[in-house]
Amino acid sequence: MGFHPLDDPYPWDTLAPVVEAARSHPGGLVDLSIGTPVDPTPDVVRDALAAASDAHGYPTTHGTPALRQAVAGWFARTRGVPDLDPDAVLPTVGSKELVGLLPSLLGLGPGDVVVHPATAYPTYDVGARLAGASPLATDDVDAWAGRTDVRLVWVNSPSNPTGRVASVEELRRVVEAAREIGAVVASDECYALLPWSEPWASHGVPSILDPRVSGNSHEGLLAAYSLSKQSNLAGYRAAFVAGDPALVGSLLATRKHLGMIVPAPVQAAMVAALDDDAHVAAQRTVYARRRRLLEGGLMAAGYRIDDSEAGLYLWARPAAAPGGDVQDCWQTVNDLAGLGILVGPGAFYGSAGLSHVRVALTASDERVAEAAARLSGE
Repeated sequence: MGFHPLDDPYPWDTLAPVVEAARSHPGGLVDLSIGTPVDPTPDVVRDALAAASDAHGYPTTHGTPALRQAVAGWFARTRGVPDLDPDAVLPTVGSKELVGLLPSLLGLGPGDVVVHPATAYPTYDVGARLAGASPLATDDVDAWAGRTDVRLVWVNSPSNPTGRVASVEELRRVVEAAREIGAVVASDECYALLPWSEPWASHGVPSILDPRVSGNSHEGLLAAYSLSKQSNLAGYRAAFVAGDPALVGSLLATRKHLGMIVPAPVQAAMVAALDDDAHVAAQRTVYARRRRLLEGGLMAAGYRIDDSEAGLYLWARPAAAPGGDVQDCWQTVNDLAGLGILVGPGAFYGSAGLSHVRVALTASDERVAEAAARLSGE
């Protein structure tokens, strides 16, 4: 029998006993486990959604010309990609469905290999196996360079969960190696506008479509992006993929048959979100404040923060485990649950994450302050 996602339990469901333990804290639960936005959707977006609510006809799978142009303009303005063809843009129902279905939509199957980061969101692995392909978890380009069975290479920068950012040179190496074997490179860039460390905070997180990476050609390249994080639109399922016109055209044709269409009011809301940079900057300021509090609390409690250069998470581990050993992430999860703080175990992201926990910034100011106070022993 082939792989079915229901064969394995959904990772977050296995946290139920820890959730109950954390919930029993006298001060209540502080949930820092999942990166779901808690702040209001910007008025400019909500107004656009309401204005487009008379959506009696079927929307276009390819997205409205206004949406595709807004994406191209956004790439030019914020991502250093001046030459994106608006026709090479395709809205998606959130980015997770694209991550999970891309191997299947590209026609991959048995005998094909899908490369993804060693520490990674589990949907990359699930998507490969769902298509019947074989996942390969590695950060080493030399582990797959020259292999003709490699058909798709996933890049995730900034990384979920680690927050690490790949440099122009690292991304260019991936692109060059993939082009030598005819593999597609798909880059999940959903946290790109949330950089914290230099040089990324000053100069931006590089995209796979950046001319310095792509060599002024988008052939074989796809960039996936979501408005869930930067614009608090997780409930809208508002995302897009862009890049190689031929690849986008093939995806478009398949998605037309499957009815995978972003609703018309959501498309209108996306245009408003992409055209307005002010709300993105304001939200980043909010996350920066919460990040400072949580980072300070974790360090005061004896934790070390690794990577975490961008994104909505702190990738943390005890600075010194008992006896000098590396502490298993589940022990850390339980330690923090004793303080009423729920975090994500690194084990959810592969064996390379077994010593870390992922701490989300997506809780209210009050709950973040409460977590920082508990960590600091106040």
